[in-house]
Parts: sequence; structure tokens; C-alpha cells
Amino acid sequence: MSDTLVRGTSMDGSFRIFCAVTTELVNKARSIHSASRVASAALGRLLTGAAIMGAAGLKQDTDSITLQIHGNGPLGQLIAVTDCHSKVRGYVQNPKAELPLNSAGKLDVGGAVGSGSLAVIRDLSMSKPYIGQIPLVSGEIADDLTAYYAQSEQIPTAIALGVLASTKDNHIIAAGGYMIQLLPGADDSVIDRLEQNLAHAKSVSKMIESGMSAQDIIFEVTNGFSVLLENKEALPEYKCKCSKHKMEQALISIGKDELKAIIDEQGKAEMCCHFCNNKYLFNKSELEKLLKEAV
Repeated sequence: MSDTLVRGTSMDGSFRIFCAVTTELVNKARSIHSASRVASAALGRLLTGAAIMGAAGLKQDTDSITLQIHGNGPLGQLIAVTDCHSKVRGYVQNPKAELPLNSAGKLDVGGAVGSGSLAVIRDLSMSKPYIGQIPLVSGEIADDLTAYYAQSEQIPTAIALGVLASTKDNHIIAAGGYMIQLLPGADDSVIDRLEQNLAHAKSVSKMIESGMSAQDIIFEVTNGFSVLLENKEALPEYKCKCSKHKMEQALISIGKDELKAIIDEQGKAEMCCHFCNNKYLFNKSELEKLLKEAV
């Protein structure tokens, strides 16, 4: 099943819903970072959440949302960045970290993330980005993003995220998630019915593993409501935006003195992108050209 992201709105205007299948996306991230099962689950959930948030909250090609988790668990820092087309990239500080299964027999994402904070940075091409930050609720990612919407944006939201990884080779079997947001005017009966649906729904990764599409999942968790789906589907994808030009700008930004020290001591430089592990090599003559632009 190809990765896809579908969005819809209830016919009575009480809520909107987004659902994404991101199995290929998360598997690519796992492969790039050579991530353990628990690291793949944590990063995969964050990337999926970012893809959904990008579809829900961004309009322009230059807009972006960055999710940063600073936890004291063995995974360290996690980052996911998305644009309005749900093209995402991400990073986990310690991708090899692993923990035993938790008491429920599941991957211990919360333990691997630990306690700390979640920051959401919205860059809408204005003078300054909007930054919202909250303490982590559980480290399980979905709970934390749900809490962010409630605390920082005052939007009643339900988020489910899931990643199912093979015990043999860490290959991602199924990944995805959904987000339901109440719209102004939604009454208590809508809330009650949605809560009942979500309480009885299977985990999102199990639904995807069973062959359910993003549309199937939307209709499953909104049973009893009439939902109008948009015709245009997004195609979430793991896609890095690094380039040699951006690495040149990074080298220039370190300043003339430090760049000159690199030239004198090493005569070359190697830059590696955290998001895709691509390496960019600069020889002495290239560095000397950049030195002329440094301040």
C-alpha cells in the first residue's frame, strides 16, 4: 500500500480529520539512520505527526513546521520538519538506542524518550517564527502532540500514531496516524460519540497492517458520522532538502577566523547532513573562495 494522506470534514461541520499511511516514509527514515526498533518507532511517530500537522496547518510552499523533542531518555533529541505538502525529514540523536519491551509487551517509546519538552516551531515566512513549547506528557509522541494543541492552540484534538517494526530486521511493517480536531460549535454528543469510537478502535498500526487504507481508517473512527473527503490526496514522503549550496552557507556562517583555521589546519572540510547522512566535501580552493565571503 502506497503512502497517502487523506483529509475530510464532517458534514455537520463539527470536526475535521486527517489520516496518513506512512509505512514507506518511516522505513526510509529507519534505513537512513540505521535505527533500532524503538528509535524507529519514536522517530516514525514524530515524522507522521509532522506530516499530518503540515497538511493541517500550512498553506504556502515556503512554510514549515519543526517538531523538537528534548528528552532525558536514551534516544536524546528528536527532530522532524515538514512542509505544506507533507514532505518530511527527521533526526534522532541516538538511533542505536534500544530498551526492553514495556509492561504491556510493546515498544517502550515513552521510556526511550524520557521526560523533557516538546517545541513546535511554525515558520510562516514572517519576520519571526511562532514557537510553542510544553512539557512532555508521556513521551509517547501522540499524547504530547495532543497536549500541545490543547495547551498552546486551545484546539480540542485527538491524535493516534503507530509504527509496527519487524523483530527480525527492524523493517517497518506498518506506520501511520490520524488526527481529529473539533471545530467551533461542536456539541457534547459529537464528543461523546467520537470518544466511544476511539476507545473501541484498533491501534492505527494494526489497522494498516490488516490492509486498511487511510480512507478506511477515517470511516472506521468516525462511524456514525457523515464525512466528506477532499478529492486531493497528499503523498507524504521522506525528503531531505540539503544541498552543497546550503552547506556552503553553513561554512560561511561560522565566521572568517574559524574557517581560516580549518583551511590552515586541515586544508579541507567534510559536512554531513543529519537528516539524510549525505556528505559534502570541500577542498582547499573551495574553502578559500568561501573565506572571501565570510565575516
